[in-house]
Amino acid sequence: MNAPSAPTLEIRRPADGEALRSIPIVDRDRVRAAAEELREAQVAWRDMGPAARATWLRKWRGWILDHTDELTDLLVAETGKVRPDALVETTGSCEFISFYADHAKEFLAPERVGAGGLLSLPKRLTRSYRPYPLVGLIIPWNFPITLFLMDAAPALAAGCAVLTKSSEMTPLTCARVIEGWHEIGAPPVLRHVAGAGETGEAVVEAVDFVQFTGSTATGRRVATRCAQLLKPVSLELGGKDAAIVLEDADLDRAAHGIVWGGIFNSGQVCISVERVYVVDAVYDRFVEKVEAALGALKQGSRARDDVGAMVTRTQVDTVERHVREAQESGARVLVGGARGDEGNFFAPTLLVDVDHSMVCMTEETFGPTLPVMRVADEAEAVALANDSEYGLSATVWTRDVSRGRRIADQLEVGAVNVNDVFSNLFAVGLPHSGWKSSGLGARLGGAQGLRKYCRVQAITEPRIPLATKELTWYPYSARRTAIAGRVLRLAAGRGLRQRLGL
Repeated sequence: MNAPSAPTLEIRRPADGEALRSIPIVDRDRVRAAAEELREAQVAWRDMGPAARATWLRKWRGWILDHTDELTDLLVAETGKVRPDALVETTGSCEFISFYADHAKEFLAPERVGAGGLLSLPKRLTRSYRPYPLVGLIIPWNFPITLFLMDAAPALAAGCAVLTKSSEMTPLTCARVIEGWHEIGAPPVLRHVAGAGETGEAVVEAVDFVQFTGSTATGRRVATRCAQLLKPVSLELGGKDAAIVLEDADLDRAAHGIVWGGIFNSGQVCISVERVYVVDAVYDRFVEKVEAALGALKQGSRARDDVGAMVTRTQVDTVERHVREAQESGARVLVGGARGDEGNFFAPTLLVDVDHSMVCMTEETFGPTLPVMRVADEAEAVALANDSEYGLSATVWTRDVSRGRRIADQLEVGAVNVNDVFSNLFAVGLPHSGWKSSGLGARLGGAQGLRKYCRVQAITEPRIPLATKELTWYPYSARRTAIAGRVLRLAAGRGLRQRLGL
């Protein structure tokens, strides 16, 4: 009698539903086995140091660039992206590897710390960074390469081993990039496992640090499980990013930037523009420009098309519901508004006469829609932008950059782009973090983007000879204790700390 075959994932093309490939689901036992193998390999990876690790990272970057056409074709097939959108992943994402390979040695160097007071003055104080042995990455379906490399590059550079579970909807491209790591002969500290929720749960339980990117609902479950296990976790979750267009904005730039920010990758970007607030004085002219720009876009799966398919049929259903409910509540569709006849297509859509009673302005849509709301002035725009459970990013459009900065300081989001969209995502020196229900912790951010994958160790060493009987320098006799107390009071009262350079 033949043994039952292992369950598989069937991957289909979003553009037409055609089957691409079936791959086996990795169960809990195999996740645990993979984790143990990674832990064993991590010790040598850690000990080789950041310079040697950077050499392997650069070789991997070269492999990715050499296989750009192959990876782009696969990405287009499994995600439905148009080719220009896919190329952002297969080429632009290599910047994350370059940055952390170039800076790992600097970022991981032990840091001398000044004395915080007289009690620590006789000690040499050092802050040291030690990598978590095994990091788990759980990657969503919208950017299988970018969101993987954004976290894998700093974790590997830090000296961690990495266990990755990409979305069950789009596992092929991420798996192929990880195959490239092994094809260059790199140490076996990077693995990919395929599966749905149960596989992700097994990864969370098997690793030492979890980086999760996905929906807010799933992120809460991951955070709860990590809390039970006393395990550190970083979460990038949902967004409902606002754009504010002021009366002094360059309307051509604002209209084209917001259309691109809302429709790129069919709106399936964590920091997509999902709602637009336009000051009354320029509202009508802005809407005309957006209507023209959206109406000129070509949608399909051909090389010359501007907008591709969405990854999942479920997400198309969500977009369709948001548009329908908005219309039922009085909104008007000026462009688009309907799903395609086949495949996971939804037309780029412009909604007007919207307000915060409509789900298209309050719930994450994650699709190619632009709801545009008229507001009286800057103050109302800021108040409405902040009226959200989400806080990932926002954009402000004004010719007065200082005004844009002032408004940025009022917005309750992790990033603000003035007169641009998405620019913070590739500013590797800046943190990419979500406020409120949009996340916990941050990725990128220069040194912090690498050090998040490290445990911080405090080390004290004597700088002066110690008496034989003392465990610390602190006086043990009543008389010396009293003298030390007087010295400390003098330090507080006469600025002795400053004179000693403390």
